[in-house]
Amino acid sequence: MPEVTTPYATGTPCWVDLMASDQQAALDFYRDLLGWQGQAGPAEFGGYAVCELHGRAVAGIGPKPDGMPEAPTVWTSYLASTDAQATQDAIVGAGGTLLVPVTDVGSLGRMLIAADPQGAVFGVWQPGDFHGAQVVNEAGALTWNELHTSDVPAATGFYGEAFGIEIEPMEGAENYWALMVGGRAVGGVARLADDPPGTPAHWLAYYAVDDVDSTVDALAKRGGTVLAPPFDMMAGRMTVVTDPQGAPFAMIKPTPM
Repeated sequence: MPEVTTPYATGTPCWVDLMASDQQAALDFYRDLLGWQGQAGPAEFGGYAVCELHGRAVAGIGPKPDGMPEAPTVWTSYLASTDAQATQDAIVGAGGTLLVPVTDVGSLGRMLIAADPQGAVFGVWQPGDFHGAQVVNEAGALTWNELHTSDVPAATGFYGEAFGIEIEPMEGAENYWALMVGGRAVGGVARLADDPPGTPAHWLAYYAVDDVDSTVDALAKRGGTVLAPPFDMMAGRMTVVTDPQGAPFAMIKPTPM
């Protein structure tokens, strides 16, 4: 079911957020493109906005922190944990780099930001009152999270040690792997060698749309950039783009199961 009402299993991508140079412009862009509704939040949370799709939380958009104007504008994927402190210790023990240590977010939960040994940045979310995305796998919502890495065996070891995630070859897909949690595919892994030269290791968020081609046209008219024009692949029709502030993401119309 697209609606999520219970906590995500440890290691499952559970949330995405964006820190934008111009928060209001980002809120307006994603409202027009994906139908999200959101507004700047309270000062105690840095103005962070929880965007909603049909009244259900779908993603976060906040302003870049003071003193970090040069930080890259990217979507951050968060992996679920039942104990953020223990996961932080496991990340460091497995060779990851801590960027933002465990922080309480009021009663909502606890979070941290880290990079894996290949440099891909990700977040960790331990739920309190807030479990993460309340809707997934429908038009306008998050539907897939994909790690692009230079070393699949090393990534397998790291995410296995830190989260218990298994990385296995995906059936029918050459040079592509599935992130497995509890025997279920919760994301994918792609070779960084297949990206344009100079692309750093990263996590890529995919949003579902009803019509990839028309949505790409709308994105271009609103100042976005198309990195990979719409194309057909085993999971559906997809594209890779950036928003007007440079944040990359993918959009896909999944093939019906």
